[in-house]
Amino acid sequence: MYKKFFGLKRNPFELSPDPYFIFPTDKSKEVFASVYHGISRRKGFVVLTGEVGTGKTLMVRCLLSLLKRQEIAFANVFNPRLSALDFLRFVALDLGLRVEEPTKGNVLHALYEFLLGQAEKGLTTVLVIDEAHQLSLNVLEEIRLLTNLETTQQKLLQIILAGQPELDRKLDSHELRQLKQRVAIRCQLEPLSLEETRSYIERRLKLSFAEEPPAGTIFSPETVEAIYRYACGIPRTINAICEQALVAAYAAGSPVVHPDTIEKVAAYFRLHPVSHFGESSEHHDMGDQRVAARSLLQLMESMERALQRDGGVKSTLAVSGARLASH
Repeated sequence: MYKKFFGLKRNPFELSPDPYFIFPTDKSKEVFASVYHGISRRKGFVVLTGEVGTGKTLMVRCLLSLLKRQEIAFANVFNPRLSALDFLRFVALDLGLRVEEPTKGNVLHALYEFLLGQAEKGLTTVLVIDEAHQLSLNVLEEIRLLTNLETTQQKLLQIILAGQPELDRKLDSHELRQLKQRVAIRCQLEPLSLEETRSYIERRLKLSFAEEPPAGTIFSPETVEAIYRYACGIPRTINAICEQALVAAYAAGSPVVHPDTIEKVAAYFRLHPVSHFGESSEHHDMGDQRVAARSLLQLMESMERALQRDGGVKSTLAVSGARLASH
C-alpha cells in the first residue's frame, strides 16, 4: 500500500514471524543458546516460554532452519490439539516413518527402532512442539513417557516445548510433577526494552528500504516512546501499531509518523499506556494486548481484501485515516 510512498521494497512490519527480520537481543541470544545447548548435549527436555507476541514461533523457525542445515532429524508439531494416538502418529509421520497398522504399540515400536538407529550412527533426533500450552494432560503424559526411550547413557529423543506462560503453570500442576522433574532447561523470552524497541523498529525499516535509508527517520524518538508505552515491548504489538501508523501517515500524505498518530491508533484499538516505562496502568492486562493485536490484524486483512477487490488504494487508506482521526 504505502511502500512506494516511503521508498520501501517490502512491508517492514508484517505480523507473520519472518526469520529475515530476526532481531537478536542479548536475552534472545542467551535463550537460543540454551535451547541449542539442550539439544546438542542431549539433555532430554527443554521448556521455552514467553508472553503472546514475544517471538517464540520465530525462534522455533530459526531453530528448525538450523537443524535442517545440520541435517538433524526433527519432527515439528505446530498444532498440538491432537489426541494422544494422533499425536504419536503425527510425530512418526513427520520423521518419515510409515507404519502399516498405526496402532499405538506399532507406532511406539517404530519410533524406538528409528531412534536407536539414529543413536547408533551418533545422530540425535529432535521433537519441537510449538503452542505447547495447548497440549492436553494426556498428551503431555505421553510426551513424558517418550523420554523413557533411552539408552543407559543418553536420551534418544530431545524434546522442545515452546508455549505461553500457561505452560509453566500447567507443568507446575500436581498431575504433571513427574514431567516437571525431567525438564533439564527452562528459559523465557522477555519483552523488549525502550532502547531495544527503537533498535527493533530501525532494523526492520533498514531491511525494508528499496535503496539507502533517507537522512531523516520515519519514526522519531518521541514516536518510538509512544509506541513503547502502548506495545509494552511486545514485538508483535509493535509491528501491529507501526503497520497501522504507516497506513495512517500515508493516508494523510505525511512522510513521518507523529506521536499523535500513535495515540490515535492506540485509542482506536483500546491499547492501554505503560506508566514510567514499566508499570502498566492496567496492571499488565495482557488480555487487552492480545485483543488489540487481533483487532489490528483483522483490520489490515479487511483492508487488503478491499484493495484486491476494487483497487482503491488511496481511497481505502483515506477512509482508514479519517476513521483514526475521528477518534
